[in-house]
Amino acid sequence: MGMNLKAALLSGLVLPGLGQLYKGCKIKGSVMIALVNIFLIGALLFALKGVGKIIVSSKMPGSPDMQQVLETMRNDTPAARWLLAAFFGLWLYGVADALLGRKK
Repeated sequence: MGMNLKAALLSGLVLPGLGQLYKGCKIKGSVMIALVNIFLIGALLFALKGVGKIIVSSKMPGSPDMQQVLETMRNDTPAARWLLAAFFGLWLYGVADALLGRKK
């Protein structure tokens, strides 16, 4: 198995940026790992902020239906969706860069 394939598998299946570290691109790999963490933690925080309203409404009389819960999550957490989209874009870039990029 070639170095590029191993790097692509590390970036695609384990952690984006790990393949770059494996190939010797320490700065690029470190920046990618930091961005992945920022994107995922940010998305989690925004999603939890949206879930807070659902938890409060569940304590009131009458339980919210699933459609209402989904609509609340869709309307109150657009930032989480953008951060997840950025994460997936970075993931794709990491795999492509690890597979096609040159060794440092």
